[in-house]
Amino acid sequence: MRRPPDGGGQRRDEVDLRYISTRGRAPALGFKEALLVGLADDDGLYVPETWPTFTPDEIRAFRGLPYAEVAFRVIGAFVDGEIADDTLHAMIDEAYATFAHPAVVPLVQSGPNTWLLELFHGPTIAFKDVAMQILARLMDHVLTERGERLTIVGATSGDTGGAALEAFKACEGIDIFFMYPEGKVSDVQRRQMTTIGSANAHALAIDGTFDDCQDMVKAMFANTSFRDRVQLSAVNSINWGRVMAQTVYYFTAAASLGAPERAPTFVVPTGNFGDIFAGYVARRAGLPIERLVIATNENDILSRTLATGHYTMADVRATITPSMDIQISSNFERLLFEAVGRDAASVAELLGKLRSEGGYALPAAARDYVATVFDAGSSDQTQTRETIARVFAESGYVADPHTAVAIRVAEAHARGTAPVIVLATAHPAKFPDTVQAATGAVPALPPWATQRADNPETIERLPNEREAVEAFIAARTRVAAGGDAR
Repeated sequence: MRRPPDGGGQRRDEVDLRYISTRGRAPALGFKEALLVGLADDDGLYVPETWPTFTPDEIRAFRGLPYAEVAFRVIGAFVDGEIADDTLHAMIDEAYATFAHPAVVPLVQSGPNTWLLELFHGPTIAFKDVAMQILARLMDHVLTERGERLTIVGATSGDTGGAALEAFKACEGIDIFFMYPEGKVSDVQRRQMTTIGSANAHALAIDGTFDDCQDMVKAMFANTSFRDRVQLSAVNSINWGRVMAQTVYYFTAAASLGAPERAPTFVVPTGNFGDIFAGYVARRAGLPIERLVIATNENDILSRTLATGHYTMADVRATITPSMDIQISSNFERLLFEAVGRDAASVAELLGKLRSEGGYALPAAARDYVATVFDAGSSDQTQTRETIARVFAESGYVADPHTAVAIRVAEAHARGTAPVIVLATAHPAKFPDTVQAATGAVPALPPWATQRADNPETIERLPNEREAVEAFIAARTRVAAGGDAR
């Protein structure tokens, strides 16, 4: 590993590990600055300038450790001493104490050589809690340390908004606003955003698609006068802190099944490419991984890209797996940056074509690079429903529709003797109608889930117009109203 945490209370003033933009025109930052700004000034995404690496002995030592301890060691490598080790350890312990399972993200065997990695034992019963609970504490710590305040704006296709609003609702220095496409998230997902009951947490229903919401977030960051006035930041998966935190469970799962001696294959249901890119980060950090398999629904832009070498957008189709109803997978930019040899100019050129022409062709070398690590497959709605029903009939296990997509894709990509780990990204109770139709039973909300059944919903319905959304945010953030500015 590049710098092992020392377990003490010291913080180093110098910064060794820098974070650079995939577009190449923003200044390199230390961890704290990259954490707070989210999106780079040149609209790029931050990645480490060099990859911290763990030795086989260090990975072997993860076996049997509590999740929070592994998280401390992995996250500590990317924080690189900018936060005192005892403070970082305390924040991590506190974050994962909010999870209902003692393993935090338990592995459940589903076949002779297949496992489900359950990532839904946090307060909003989806994998986003794993990153959001620690990200909120990290950001609030840095802001408190500096006496600063900021405004978080994000877009969600379902789970991110609930997890973010829940995690940040108690942060004194942060006002948080999350847009979601009205009518295109489940009732449980919507209520987790609209019943928070905290003055700093706002759910914004937008008349449009998730891609429209995400485009508005990017446009707000490009609007420098607005960005600077409200001290804008992001906690979508474009924020490096999210990817960093998700990297941890690849290490814990692989170590539990014999890494570094055994290299597992991970199958990941993904839309925005953040969760599976965390697996790529773990691989670059030394974790042996056989393959990373992208699992998508009918909005299969990632699967099509791997098959054809062309990243070409199509219309978004509403499905029973709304978190995958995406055509612009933001985190694919990070992989593209790696695939073109960290040539930021090439990244900017290709993404310019995405905006102007609706797509681009991967350079041959980049396509070959991606193919050395990734596979992909898709499952349509009929196949996904059938998979939920079949898995339930065979084993009694109830999978949410996103997990079912990954299970079906995993069945098509299992090979050799490598353990296959499917990421189970949400509890089935988040999608009760789909699950009931497939299994005949209504999945109950688990006792640890944030429910707030008696809380009234507060929904702000706004048009699909950046100016209107910016005006709403500016009128309510405490930064714009005269709070401490960064």
